[in-house]
Amino acid sequence: MTAAPDTLTITKPGVYDDIPADLYHSDPVPGGSLSSSEARRLLPPSCPALFRHYKDNPSARETTKALDFGSAAHSIVLEGDESAIVEIDAENYKTKAAQAQRDAARLAGRVPLLPHELATVRAMAKAIKANPIAAKLLEAGQAERSLFWADPETGIRRRARLDWSRDPIGGRRVIVPDYKTAVSAEPRKFSRAAHDHGYHCQADWYLDAVQALDLAGPDAAFLFIVQEKTAPYVVTVCELDADAMALGRALNRAALDIYRRCVETGRWPGYSDDIVHISLPPWAANDLEAIPND
Repeated sequence: MTAAPDTLTITKPGVYDDIPADLYHSDPVPGGSLSSSEARRLLPPSCPALFRHYKDNPSARETTKALDFGSAAHSIVLEGDESAIVEIDAENYKTKAAQAQRDAARLAGRVPLLPHELATVRAMAKAIKANPIAAKLLEAGQAERSLFWADPETGIRRRARLDWSRDPIGGRRVIVPDYKTAVSAEPRKFSRAAHDHGYHCQADWYLDAVQALDLAGPDAAFLFIVQEKTAPYVVTVCELDADAMALGRALNRAALDIYRRCVETGRWPGYSDDIVHISLPPWAANDLEAIPND
C-alpha cells in the first residue's frame, strides 16, 4: 500500500490510497496509462481516433445529471461521506439561480444534487445495508483504491480504481465487489447492460489488477452489486459466467494490442481505412411491404 503522492505523477506500480477521483481520471502516469473504460473506447463501436480525442480533450468531457447521481451514490453508499455533495436549493434546474449553483459546485470539484436526489441516494444506502449479501460484501474494507501496474505481455501501463477493496480474510478467496446503479436490477436486463457497457471487460481488467499486485490469487471473483434508482431500490448481486469473462479477457487483450500499435506508429485510425461494404438491417425489407398496392 502506498500513500497518495504529493505530486501529480505516479511512476511506480502499486496500490495507492486517497488519490482524488479527478487525479486518477486525469491519468497521473507520465507517458500515459490505460484504464478499463479507456480500453473499451479503442474497440467497436468506438475506435482509436475517438479514444485519442477523448484523452487529448479532458475539458470537453461532458458532466451530466446521471454522472452526478452515480458519483454521489458511490460516495454515500460506499463511504458514507456527503462532504463532496452540495445540496441545491431548488426543485429543478429550470431557473438560472439553480443552474448557477450547480455549475459553481462542479467548478469546485463537488457534486450537485437536488433535494429529492439526495433523499433518494440516502434511501439507497439504507437499502444496501438491508441486503444481506451486499451488506456483507461492503462490511469491512476501503473505498476507491487506485491500482497501477505494467501489463506483463505488452509492457503497457494500466490502472484501475476499485469501488471497494475488502479486508483480507485468511484462507478465503478474494472477492472484488463493484457497485452499479441501474434503471433495473432484474438479472436479464442487467445482462444486456453488462454487454452494452462492457462490464465483462471491466471485470477481467480489475481481476488482472488485483492479481498483478499480489492482492489476490487466480481464484479471485468479481461481483456486481446492482441497485435500482427508484423505490424500493431493489438490489441484486451478480457474477458473470465463464463465457462472459473469457470474452472480456479476449476483448481486453485486443484493446491492449491496438493501443500498443497506435503508440508505436503514432496512428490512431477511425473505424476503417478501407471501403466498407454494408447491408441494411434485416427489418429494412418491411419498408417495401408498407407501400400501398393501389
